[in-house]
Amino acid sequence: MERWHDWQSRLTDYLLAAGRQQIEPGRFDCMLFAAGAVRVMTGTDLAADFRGRYTTLAGGLRILKRRGYADHVALIDDLLGERVGWMALRSGDIAAVPGYDGTPAIGVVTGDLIRCLAADGGVGPVALDAALYGWRIG
Repeated sequence: MERWHDWQSRLTDYLLAAGRQQIEPGRFDCMLFAAGAVRVMTGTDLAADFRGRYTTLAGGLRILKRRGYADHVALIDDLLGERVGWMALRSGDIAAVPGYDGTPAIGVVTGDLIRCLAADGGVGPVALDAALYGWRIG
């Protein structure tokens, strides 16, 4: 999966638009947020089989388990391959950070920050060194 030549401006536009949205499982949650970033940078829609098919996070997890994945991180491992440490991540890569409920939340790396969905809406920054691990895009 290769990034388009103008991936940076596409990602910036996407993040600005995402900042105006509220979390809605199955339509706009951390997995779909990260998949949306990958789609605007590469044209590859990693979430095509999942978007709009659940309305709660528990429902999303049930779908993942029926497809053989323990959780959303296992799906990302399958789709994006080998995990890397936070020091190997660059802008546009995907990162996992500690989530508010104990499960990893997924965000998008932008320089020395990770952009993650905020529980009260919008997109908030998390320090890059807070990443548990991540995945390289292109």
